[in-house]
Amino acid sequence: MTDNLGYSGEKDDVETADGEKISLPSEDDTKKNGMLYTINESPPWYMCILLGLQQYLTMFGSTVSIPFIIAPAMCISEDDPARGYIISTIFFVSGLVTLLQSTFGCRLPIIQGGTFAFLVPTGAILSLQEWKCPPEYKDGFWTGNITQEARDEIWQTRMREIQGAICVSALFQIVLGYCGLIGLLLRFITPLTITPAVTMIGVSLFKAASFNAQGNWGIALLTIVVMILFSQYLSNVDLPAIKYSKGRLKFTRIPLLKLFPILLTIVCMWGLCALLTSTQAIGPKNAARTDTKIGLISNSDWFRVPYPFQWGVPTVSAAGVFGMIAGVIASAIESVGDYYACARLSGAPRPPTHAINRGIGMEGLGCVLAGIWGTGNGTTSYSENIGAIGVTKVGSRKVIQVAGALMMVFGLFSKFGALFLTIPSPIVGGIFCVMFGMITAVGLSNLQFVNLNSSRNLFVLGFSIFFSLMLPEWVKENERNLAFTNVKELDQIILVLLSTHMFVGGFLGFFLDNTIPGTREERGLLAWDSKHGTENSRDQTTASPYDLPFGMDWLRKQSWSKYVPFLPTFQEDVLRIKVPGLCRK
Repeated sequence: MTDNLGYSGEKDDVETADGEKISLPSEDDTKKNGMLYTINESPPWYMCILLGLQQYLTMFGSTVSIPFIIAPAMCISEDDPARGYIISTIFFVSGLVTLLQSTFGCRLPIIQGGTFAFLVPTGAILSLQEWKCPPEYKDGFWTGNITQEARDEIWQTRMREIQGAICVSALFQIVLGYCGLIGLLLRFITPLTITPAVTMIGVSLFKAASFNAQGNWGIALLTIVVMILFSQYLSNVDLPAIKYSKGRLKFTRIPLLKLFPILLTIVCMWGLCALLTSTQAIGPKNAARTDTKIGLISNSDWFRVPYPFQWGVPTVSAAGVFGMIAGVIASAIESVGDYYACARLSGAPRPPTHAINRGIGMEGLGCVLAGIWGTGNGTTSYSENIGAIGVTKVGSRKVIQVAGALMMVFGLFSKFGALFLTIPSPIVGGIFCVMFGMITAVGLSNLQFVNLNSSRNLFVLGFSIFFSLMLPEWVKENERNLAFTNVKELDQIILVLLSTHMFVGGFLGFFLDNTIPGTREERGLLAWDSKHGTENSRDQTTASPYDLPFGMDWLRKQSWSKYVPFLPTFQEDVLRIKVPGLCRK
C-alpha cells in the first residue's frame, strides 16, 4: 500500500483494470515525489529533535483532552493538581509505548497515545450508582468540609477501578495480536476494504477539528492559510542559514518550510494570539487568548516521576472488564487502518501480516502499561500524526522515536509540558483541518487500483462510505434507547463498535467486496498484488523496514520461526485457512 517499490530499487509495469500500463516508481522516484526522509532514513540529530517536537505538538491536543473529559466523572476538582499528575502520566506512558511500538512492534513511524475509544466504556463504568460523585461535588468543585485526603481517596478508588478494567481487557488485545488472530483476516483486506476504512478515519474526525476551531474561526482559518502556504506553495523555497563546518561559518540554504510547516505555523499563530491577548484586541472569554490556561503551568510540578501503581493497586470487576473490551476491539480495528495509511505516507511497503500482528499485540501491552501506571485510559495509534507525515514528507522512524523520548521528558518536567498546553485551541483546530483532510485523501488514493467503471465497485464504495457516515451518528443520538441483547456488557460492545465510523465503513467494504461476485481484475487485486507483491513472494533474506532491530540472521536459520505469527520470518501459507463462500485474494 505504498507509492513505491522502495526496497527493491526496481521499476515494474502493471496493467490496470482499464488495460493501461503504468510504471511503478523506484525509491529514487519516491524522493522526486517529495519524500524528504523515508522510514529507514535518519535526519541529523538536531533536526530529529525539532521534527520530534513537531510530532509532539501534533498529538498533545487530543491527548490532554482525555483527562479533562474523565476528571469530572472521577470527582476531581478543576483546581486539583491531580489533573496535572494524570496529564504527565499520560505523556510519559505514551512516550514509552511509542518507543516500544516503533522499535519492537509494527516498527512504523506511528505515535501511540490515549484513545477516545475507551471514553464510552469508562463513562459507562463511572455512571454506575456506586461510582457516582458525592453530592458535595458540584460543577467541578468540592463544597463542604471534606479534607484533601478524603478527596484523593474518592477519585483514586474510581481510577483504580478503571485501571483494573483496562489491564484485564487489554489481555484480549495481546492474544488477538500475538496469536495471529487479527492476521487471519488480512488476506481478505482489499482496496475496497481499505478505502472506506481509512477514509472514515479522516472524515469522522471533523468534529474534533470543528470543536477546536469554533472558539475563533478567524484564527483557525488564518492557521489553515499559513499552513497551506508553508507546506504547499512555499515548500520548495529554501531559507538562508548559517552552518558551522571545519572551524568556519558558512552560509547555506535549508528547506525549513518543507521540514517544519506545522511547527512554524504554531509558532507564528501562537505569537499572533499572544499579541492580540496583550493588546486586549480579543475578549476575555475568547478561545484564542493565550492566558486562559496559565493555571496549568502554576499547578504543575517542576519535576515528578510517574511510577506504577501510584494511585494504588487496581481493582477488577466483571462489568468493568467486559465493558472495556468494546474499547479494545474498536481501537484494534482502527489501528489496522492506521498502519496501512502510515505505511503509504512514510514510503514503506504494505504492512505484512506479522507486522500487524505484532503492532496490535504491542498496543495491547501498551494498554496494560497504561493501566499499571494509571493514566485512566489506554493507548492506540494516532491518526493526527499520520496526517503530519503526509504534510511534512518526513516518514523517518528515528523522528518518531525521538518524539517518544521527548514525551517521556515532558512527562517528567511537568511545567514544560504544561507550557505547550497553553496553545489556543483554534490554532489546533486549524491544523487538524489540514491533516485530517490528508488522511481522507490517503484512503481515497487506493481507488487507483480498482475499476471505477464497474457498477459493482461503485456500489460497494458508495454504500460503505455513506452508511458509515449515517449509522454511527444515529447510534450516538439514540444510544440510551438501544438494546441489542439482554446482556448489558455485550450491548456495550455492540454500541461502541456501531458508533465507530471506521469500523462500520471497513466492515461493509470487507463484507460486500468479499461476497459480491467480481473478477480479480475488476476488484483491483491484479494491480494491487503486482504493485505490492505478496508477503510469501518476498525474499526472506532481504532487509525490510518491518524486520526486528536485531537477531534477524539467527531467526532466519530457525525452522520453527516460520510458524510464529508475530515474527518477521512468519510464512502465512503454513497457517492458511480456506473459508468457503468468500471471494478470496
